[in-house]
Amino acid sequence: MPIFHIHGLFVATNVSLLSGAAILLLPKFEPDAVFRAMPQSTVMMGVPTFYTRLLKDSRLGRDTTGHMRVFISGSAPLLPETHREWELRTGHALLERYGMTETNMNTSNPYRGARIPGSVGLPLPGVEIRIAADDGNPVPQGEIGMIEVRGPNVFQGYWRMPEKTKAEFRKDGFFITGDLGTIGPDGYLRIVGRGKDLIITGGLNVYPREIESLLDEIPGVEESAVVGLPHEDFGEGVTAFLVLKAEAEVSEADVLNSLCGRLARFKLPKRVVVLHQLPRNTMGKVQKSALREEYATLYL
Repeated sequence: MPIFHIHGLFVATNVSLLSGAAILLLPKFEPDAVFRAMPQSTVMMGVPTFYTRLLKDSRLGRDTTGHMRVFISGSAPLLPETHREWELRTGHALLERYGMTETNMNTSNPYRGARIPGSVGLPLPGVEIRIAADDGNPVPQGEIGMIEVRGPNVFQGYWRMPEKTKAEFRKDGFFITGDLGTIGPDGYLRIVGRGKDLIITGGLNVYPREIESLLDEIPGVEESAVVGLPHEDFGEGVTAFLVLKAEAEVSEADVLNSLCGRLARFKLPKRVVVLHQLPRNTMGKVQKSALREEYATLYL
């Protein structure tokens, strides 16, 4: 984990030091180095990209991971398919949680207890999580809204930016994360995307995560990203970007045929673009802003 990031510094490094544990800090993620280091380790912390790449390696199995205590995933959404495949191959259920620079850690699937694919778990002790509408009022259970956090883990404000601080805190002390999510009857938090990634097409809201989860189920699709691009008729056009598995052939018609009947018509992608890879930052997060910038004139 990069130590310029809160996951790598405040969580991985500081917690290890507090625990008196040893750290094997690799210069970069590289499968050969990971498999060399793993026999000396009991805990691995990473981003979803690490786990998807290890799943492509034939060395991954119960024999190479049997001595490990826990595998932790964070910093970006983990696909339920990755969670299930990892458990099938290794016998370990990935432990996914949710944090951010302004709050450190907010929620986590339990160390002992059910780790639910597609969920970032339950609020940590002392942390309050609510799902709110634009006006800050809580939405009914199960509905999608803005994730807001209050607790001793939340920062006091942005350095020398009082106006930004005021804009991102509610009067009752809840911090507006910018992430959209929902909490089910089980109390587990599920993230559906960033607020800025919400697509408004023809006046209707579209949450990219809902579409991406279906795209990733299509045979031959390695991964996907859905963004809204400027559209003269609809305001924003739902656009799907795909990376295909080796030697796979998936056409736009294949994608639409697969989605028809599973999504409302206004949620269907207006274009499907196949890429060799999705743009990512150093943490492995997909940079949707780069896609929006590069393909801004696709419909114009």
